[in-house]
Amino acid sequence: MANTQGPQGNYDPAGSTQMFRAFVDEAAPQGRQQPQTSSGPRIGLIVGVVVAVAIVAVVAWLALK
Repeated sequence: MANTQGPQGNYDPAGSTQMFRAFVDEAAPQGRQQPQTSSGPRIGLIVGVVVAVAIVAVVAWLALK
């Protein structure tokens, strides 16, 4: 494989930056095309946390009774 970065020890970081920017610019439109997520998963998470807190409270109450 050919060494395209020149001699050893003479590393040009601009090449990596340019490749990274090209990657980000290429991947950015895909993220913007996704539709907004509904609040369904968020409501499920909140309900799950409330149920978990209620279960812990009942177990603690039974343990101290």
